[in-house]
Amino acid sequence: MGQHSFVYKIATESVEFQQINQLNYQTFVKEIPQHEENDREQLVDKFHDENTYIIAKKQEQIIGMIAVRANRPFSLDQKLQNLDVYIPAYSVPCEVRLLSVKEEYRSTRVFYGLCERLVQFCLEKGYNLALISGTVRQLKLYRRIGFIPFASLVGEEGARFQPMYITKESFEQSTKAFQRLMRAASHHGAGTESHSFLPGPVPLHPDVQRAFRKGSISHRSTSFIQELKEIQFALCQLTKANHAEVVVGTGTMTNDMAAQQLKLLNGEGLILANGEFGYRLIDHASRSGLSFRTIEKQWGEDISLSDIESSLRDFAPKWIWTVHCETSTGYLYDLEGILALTKEYRAELCVDACSSVGIIPVNFQDVYLATSVSGKGIGAYPGLGIVFHRDEVVTHPSIPRYLDIGMYAEKGSIPFTHSSNLTGALKEALMNLNMTANKRLSQVVRETIREWDISIIGDESFSPGVITIEIPSGVSSRVIGDECKDKGVLLSYESDYLLNRNWVQLALMGYQREEEVMKSIDVLKGVLSPAKEIRFV
Repeated sequence: MGQHSFVYKIATESVEFQQINQLNYQTFVKEIPQHEENDREQLVDKFHDENTYIIAKKQEQIIGMIAVRANRPFSLDQKLQNLDVYIPAYSVPCEVRLLSVKEEYRSTRVFYGLCERLVQFCLEKGYNLALISGTVRQLKLYRRIGFIPFASLVGEEGARFQPMYITKESFEQSTKAFQRLMRAASHHGAGTESHSFLPGPVPLHPDVQRAFRKGSISHRSTSFIQELKEIQFALCQLTKANHAEVVVGTGTMTNDMAAQQLKLLNGEGLILANGEFGYRLIDHASRSGLSFRTIEKQWGEDISLSDIESSLRDFAPKWIWTVHCETSTGYLYDLEGILALTKEYRAELCVDACSSVGIIPVNFQDVYLATSVSGKGIGAYPGLGIVFHRDEVVTHPSIPRYLDIGMYAEKGSIPFTHSSNLTGALKEALMNLNMTANKRLSQVVRETIREWDISIIGDESFSPGVITIEIPSGVSSRVIGDECKDKGVLLSYESDYLLNRNWVQLALMGYQREEEVMKSIDVLKGVLSPAKEIRFV
């Protein structure tokens, strides 16, 4: 939703004036209680026939407007005695009123685009001073544009305004500032390859891409069998696991495989949930017919070891199932502490580690089951699931063939068709992992964002691979994400669970080069900076 998506023009059509009246009502009746409500939900300005309306349109929808009028008396003439005393002599004034931008577009450059078109219009008409009644909620923003306050506040309680003006010289300076801003935006958006902060697909090392492009070979060939053994060995080295199976599928499928294996334990379990993916484990368990209880907390709220131990004492579950990194927030569970409790209380531990393997050090040596994927932290293409298991596993007739971990274990992880392209890319990704560099980069990014006075969910105990930004109230996370996408920066924001909370995420997963990351962070800052200021215009 970049600048090129919007059209700025003078309103001329009847359908545009109808939308202007609707936006006028929404802003100056519903949001700023300046006029009485009516059944038509339209507000026709008292100077409507004299106004020139500068509008911003997205397709056929008006999303922002400013009204300009040069005929005296101005509305400020009716609010202040002897208005001319306050403005410079020899001025050719106009009055700017009814500034409004729809809420979902207040985080974009719509406001700046309207102002740029306003500057152009006023200079064309020969006006060298513009008056405005600026809402007290946005005085800092108006001053930054160049408006000078004068006199005392006007209006009634709940709808107070500051009389202000801007001169021709300030207009021209603003025009230059806007032009620099637009040039910078165009530079970021035009001809720039996108940089991904998605949790999948993730940026890929060139060696990974080259390996994927090699010619395919049979999954029954000696060379493929040998390569898969090398991958299994590398995965076990990375995680200290005893066994690792590589399967064709997603993290969702590996969790279904884990659920089938937990079913064989014949006992009640405990599932931990404080985010989207913990609740998905509950769904996996329910669909698989497992018997379990839960510890559920608010998103990102700590589930402590004492909470878990209390449940272990209360009903002695046979197993605990948890995510390691809760991707929806970046929350990290204390895996070492939970494992110690399961040993003490003779329970088994099953872990969804899809967003932690390859990002932080893990130790699965004593973990009953753990699941992961080829994408995300490991940095290969999506399409392969990984199941780590502590003990030897044998096939079981009650488990569907494709979900039977034992069948994979007995067949060297090749009971069915495999993709040599995906496994070759996975092997290269494992060889190019650099968790230390990515952790350091994450610290730099977090510190940079905090300097912007933007709220980040969680603290340093959260995963370095997931940074969750809370978008200010009144600003749409979808619009922020769309605008970043237009400028070549791919944030994670389109999942329902993020949209519902008005969050965007940066997933520092895969092959992240510091220079590209910091350039993309600068783009994000350029998008977020107006969002912090323009919350009610």
